[in-house]
Amino acid sequence: MSLPEKVLELARWAPSGDNSQPWRFRIVSEREIEVYGYDTRSHCVYDLDGWSSELAHGMLLETIAIAATAYGARAHFTLPGDAMQRRDAATGEMRPLRYGVRLETDSTLRPDPLAPFIVARSVQRWPMYPRVLGPAERQSIEEAARPLQIKWFASWPERARIAALCMKNARIRMTIPEAYSVHRAVIAWGSRSSEDRLPDRSLGAGPVLLAMMRYAMKSWPRLQRVNRWTGTLLPRVELDFLPGLLCSAHAAVVAEREPTSLAERIAAGRAIQRVWLTATKLGMQMQPQHTPLVFARYARRGQRFTSSPKAVSEAATVAAELEAAFAGMEPANVAWLARIGPARRLRGRSLRLPLDRLIVGEPPPALPQPASG
Repeated sequence: MSLPEKVLELARWAPSGDNSQPWRFRIVSEREIEVYGYDTRSHCVYDLDGWSSELAHGMLLETIAIAATAYGARAHFTLPGDAMQRRDAATGEMRPLRYGVRLETDSTLRPDPLAPFIVARSVQRWPMYPRVLGPAERQSIEEAARPLQIKWFASWPERARIAALCMKNARIRMTIPEAYSVHRAVIAWGSRSSEDRLPDRSLGAGPVLLAMMRYAMKSWPRLQRVNRWTGTLLPRVELDFLPGLLCSAHAAVVAEREPTSLAERIAAGRAIQRVWLTATKLGMQMQPQHTPLVFARYARRGQRFTSSPKAVSEAATVAAELEAAFAGMEPANVAWLARIGPARRLRGRSLRLPLDRLIVGEPPPALPQPASG
């Protein structure tokens, strides 16, 4: 394997929303890589402004930087400018962002201590043990986030507040058709692993709820009927409230100001990945709680994300409650929210596409959309 292939073989394990892997690679030379960064705004209600995908691009670039050190190389990046014309004038399609990567070998370079944890890092959606984080653990995670900061919600009342907020936000996810189409496409039913989707065993749902979900999600009319008959309380308690209580803390990664530029979102994504890998190194797992931030941002901007007026109103409530929870700071500056706790056995896990399916030629093809499960 060439140096770029070795680095990318490890870096492909970077996280992305719903295991979408919104990137492809082109190996230019023995020292150069082009990363084509896509977004999922055309089919994902959680990424209508492309911000979620761009955070993931930052996580990928940080993973490339860490992976490169395992092979005695430093990674230098070139970012596209914010003035880049993203939409193709002829087709109307969004062009991918092009990130340049140059690998510089250095015989004195030591591997980054986080490199061994790139593959081990995972999402834990099941309840964790509510063990109190020690001062040294907090400090390590806070140092990993710099120059961004960490705001902790660790006490029982603080965890309950964020858990209740996530449960309220979950009602939006579970009742709008725009989210249904996403969930139906990204869940791999009857699976413990998947290269390009979320295996149902990883969702944090017990056998009864999982059977209900699979039955209800056969069609949007059926899901609407099930929601009318049984409501959404049970799944929201099981998937959001109880896990939100049963963890060590909720951690928010906070920037000095709202990350409105691509460079700022890339920097935030890089910090988030270092936080996640540091937690893994400390023997802990995380679960992103990103959708409350997304819906709150839509509400603040008046961005229409659904045909449901009730959900629009609920998003405004989520935004107001986030503002109250982050008293003393601007909620728009919060780049990431996740719960964290001691590692437990994974019942299911997303894998990654093999490297040969991620390496493309020039010009880059459109990113395939997930097929319905």
